[in-house]
Amino acid sequence: MRSIVLTKGVPDFSEGAVSFDEDGHLERGKTPTVMNPNDAFAVEAALQTRVRHGGHVSGMSMGPPGYADVLQEAMESVYTDDSYLLSDRELAASDTWATSITLSAGLEKYQEEVGEIDLVFAGFKSADGETGQTGPQTAWAMDWPIVTHVIALDIDPDERVLRAKRLVEGDVDEIETVEAPLPCFVVTDPEFEPTYRKASHRLTHKQLRAETQERAAEHEEHLTTWSQVDLNLDPDYIGLDGSPTIVSSVDPIPKAPSERDATMIDPDEDDMSDVLEEMQPFAAGAGAEAGD
Repeated sequence: MRSIVLTKGVPDFSEGAVSFDEDGHLERGKTPTVMNPNDAFAVEAALQTRVRHGGHVSGMSMGPPGYADVLQEAMESVYTDDSYLLSDRELAASDTWATSITLSAGLEKYQEEVGEIDLVFAGFKSADGETGQTGPQTAWAMDWPIVTHVIALDIDPDERVLRAKRLVEGDVDEIETVEAPLPCFVVTDPEFEPTYRKASHRLTHKQLRAETQERAAEHEEHLTTWSQVDLNLDPDYIGLDGSPTIVSSVDPIPKAPSERDATMIDPDEDDMSDVLEEMQPFAAGAGAEAGD
């Protein structure tokens, strides 16, 4: 069972202010980048498939050379056997459409040079663009079936069928069970939770997690980078020239305001008495008076 996990680097919003240039474009080189949080569920689904059915899991991303760190994070934090980075200046400023064209070319090259793909996993949406389009558009480019909002799945390797439970229109109260022939795309929902009911599966999971962390320490040895020339992509259909999306403006992300002030005190009897006196009405409830 050979799986590919599509992952993306997104700004690490927890680090504070995100840098934009004068035209309103995100300056990724000046902004810390991490693996898109929703992609972690996709990697978990691929690992579950690896545990239950064996096989191979590859991470794939399109972006600047620094995205190798994102692929390394996927390998170390969850699981992959190796990584593929689609990176070239010609790919810069791609929208979801141009990104999907590039990713589909990467998948096709993978099939030609590495092996036939059974499953492609993708996250629900990215933390920066939040369009949720890249997975479905790449599936369209490959002409493969796709199942979205997946919260549980398993594979019948003999029938070559995916069976999955998915949320209906994102409603956690309504779940449907669907089937799709392999190869196919799976877009995991944030509600996805891997399950390992058998003891053998739990032991395999533990072993694979230890192995992937060892690989991640020497990630460059497990990384393959393909350029625009390697992928045989027409420059007119990739990057900015191949992106029909027009962004009129981008609103900078404001720094979160401080929620509360802290007063430092010395823990002596006088200071603590003042604090207790001030806090007593709140501890007693609204409208209560000190001493009640």
